[in-house]
Amino acid sequence: MLDKLKEIESHFKRLEEQMTDPEILSDMDRYTKINKEYKDLQEIIHRYQDYKYVLESMDSAQEMLKEPDEEMQQMARAELEENQRKKTELEEDLKYLLIPKDPEDAKDVIFEIRSGTGGDEAAIFAGDLYRMYSKYFEKQGWKVEIITINEGTVGGYSKIVFEISGQQVYGKLKFESGAHRVQRVPQTETQGRVHTSAATVVVMPKLEMEDVDIKKSDLKVDTFRSSGAGGQHVNKTESGVRFTHLPTGVVSESTDGRSQIKNREIALQRLYIKIFEAKKAAHHNEQAEKRRSLVGSGDRSDKIRTYNYPQNRVTDHRINLTLYSLDKIIEGDLDEILEALQVAENAEKLKGEMV
Repeated sequence: MLDKLKEIESHFKRLEEQMTDPEILSDMDRYTKINKEYKDLQEIIHRYQDYKYVLESMDSAQEMLKEPDEEMQQMARAELEENQRKKTELEEDLKYLLIPKDPEDAKDVIFEIRSGTGGDEAAIFAGDLYRMYSKYFEKQGWKVEIITINEGTVGGYSKIVFEISGQQVYGKLKFESGAHRVQRVPQTETQGRVHTSAATVVVMPKLEMEDVDIKKSDLKVDTFRSSGAGGQHVNKTESGVRFTHLPTGVVSESTDGRSQIKNREIALQRLYIKIFEAKKAAHHNEQAEKRRSLVGSGDRSDKIRTYNYPQNRVTDHRINLTLYSLDKIIEGDLDEILEALQVAENAEKLKGEMV
């Protein structure tokens, strides 16, 4: 772990030097990228500096133990005990900070809620889930935009799809995908019996334009004479430009502009969009398959979480977490559940790192 931390510290110092380099300061895209990486490393560097200070203090205390003065020795032992406690805490913090972060955690998401088994009550429950999540999104300061909405016959939703944008959206919501089960007396029940219904949730990271990386080495460029708009000038010069993206075979061309430079810009932008759309379609198919694996059948028995109203209980079955605070959770107080799921994921990642 210490070797890894030393490497990170060296890299952090290099980033610090680069941020004062005039060449980098003049390139805003490059500077922004370096500055972001620098800020991302600050927390682990501060913890590592604290850790080194504690180790130095322990070395000093060990030296004090050699003093013949009994009072000095007592002070040294007390300092060693306190610093040992700090050392253990900092080591745990550093282990978690060294866990590789999922690059998708920072993405915005497409969020979908559908009613499952349970008829009208399932649609009402889907509406309750939407209200619960909406309150959580509001607390996070995230922006929500409705994409699709199909209302239930007596309330709630048979399906609602929306986009959420903000800080670390996918990282906080990625555990919510799956079947959610509710146990309560439905509004439609006349004899007071507890029913079980379900709704499914799908959380998918949103693909952005910057996710497409086109390398110059992957492009074949052809120029040609055009018979398009532009009159004699276009016909006499090779102003038409055609790009072929070799890895995918996607082709894009332009004869719209009068100059080759303008047509290169137009053709490249068209190529970019075509590759983006192709990647987006592939991403959509992948997520559709992922959706099926995440939510299963939407049956009551295929569940990740149960909301039991009579007992004011919420149970997340993946980590065997049970909380008797449904009244607060349904009002958007999801932090305890989401943090517990994050801790469980980190623990699994730590096991993988140690293997």
